[in-house]
Amino acid sequence: MKKLLFISLLFSSAILSAQDFDKQKLDTYLNSLQKNNKASLAVAISKSNKPVYEGYYGFLSDKNEKKIDSNTKFRIGSITKTFTAVIVFQLIEEGKLTLDTKVSSFFPDIKNANKITIEHLLSHQSGIFNFTDAPSFMNIMVQEKSREELLEIIKVQTSDFEPGTQTSYSNSGYVLLGLIIEKVTEKSYEAHLNARIIDKLGLKNTAYGDNIETEKNEAYSMNFQNGKWTDFPFKSDMSIPFSAGAIVSTPNDLNEFTYALFNNKLVSAKSLAKMKEIKNGLGHGLFSVPFYNKSAFGHNGRIDNFEASAYHFEADDVSISVLTNGLTISFNDILVGVLSIYYNKDFDLPNFDQKPIELSAESLEKYAGLFSSDVLPIQMVINAEGGKITAQATGQGAFPLTPYSNVEFRFDQAAIVIVFGGTPDAVDYTTFTLKQGGQQFPFKKQ
Repeated sequence: MKKLLFISLLFSSAILSAQDFDKQKLDTYLNSLQKNNKASLAVAISKSNKPVYEGYYGFLSDKNEKKIDSNTKFRIGSITKTFTAVIVFQLIEEGKLTLDTKVSSFFPDIKNANKITIEHLLSHQSGIFNFTDAPSFMNIMVQEKSREELLEIIKVQTSDFEPGTQTSYSNSGYVLLGLIIEKVTEKSYEAHLNARIIDKLGLKNTAYGDNIETEKNEAYSMNFQNGKWTDFPFKSDMSIPFSAGAIVSTPNDLNEFTYALFNNKLVSAKSLAKMKEIKNGLGHGLFSVPFYNKSAFGHNGRIDNFEASAYHFEADDVSISVLTNGLTISFNDILVGVLSIYYNKDFDLPNFDQKPIELSAESLEKYAGLFSSDVLPIQMVINAEGGKITAQATGQGAFPLTPYSNVEFRFDQAAIVIVFGGTPDAVDYTTFTLKQGGQQFPFKKQ
């Protein structure tokens, strides 16, 4: 539900028929991710709503007592928005709402409420500030809030732009859509979710989320620290993400959902076409992503330390969902690996057995300096003394770096990788990318 929840999926741009694919290779790849502490995850692929692959690797929590299986429920974050958009379009088809209905009809105290339409909320064009970007959100996210309190949080947000003039991802807009669903029908969002989607499709492991209980086969999200997985210290109270990110599910259930959506079992062809209408990279509850000469529609999500992806390739009638409750590499890289193997594209299995190298003290000194980032409010000091190299972020202790090539340095205890610019033969000592937890942050030398 935080800003990081919205992660763009940029798959490279050329796909063959995948009637047959190397399932053993995909098993090997996913198993290596778990074995080498790169990810704890669940993957499912279906064609025409028939499962063709399932893989489950990792554990529900840091206790390592119960393995992830086909019924393990993960928090799916912003994939919830697709469910919410489906409910809104169903209400539009029933004549209870229109795309032009103004927010002022329900909540006149919202800034620009008389200008913001249902369509603006669906397409992230309302201008309402994304409340999960507020500095106070880290404190709010763990507190239970009533619908009235949640509405007050949205009310105090500023307007970033005039409605309809720009596009900016906003969890605030989808929380408002949930509140509008409840206002116009006098029924809870959860009741609509159950009746209109979950019960209708017979989804057995999808629900509006609550406190996590491993006894019910629900996964915690995890960090990898000091050489081991530990449960993520923050757990969002699901009253906060609400209709923007509170659903829990499994890959198989998500594949059934996307199949039903794209085969007009949930909304009409006209409504689906509107959902797929992309402007400035965002649709109405959907994203579109390319993979070689194919494209898929779906959504991704991030909440706490969960990451999720559910996409449908219409031309092939293929649904692919990947859910993780902990990772130390790029989630997008995992998605590309899964898709490449399924679609029989060239993909070399990563070598996690790469050995460290030794660099001379003279060579290490070239990396030293003060670096800053435009996307993180910290500076990083790279220090080289006595044939050793360390990194130290603002307000934190120094940690040792181990070279694996002339451009790549690692601190395995915290799953940190620092990659300098250029190539091993022509290093750019003025820039590096810090990689941790599936995220990448560029730094430049001061």
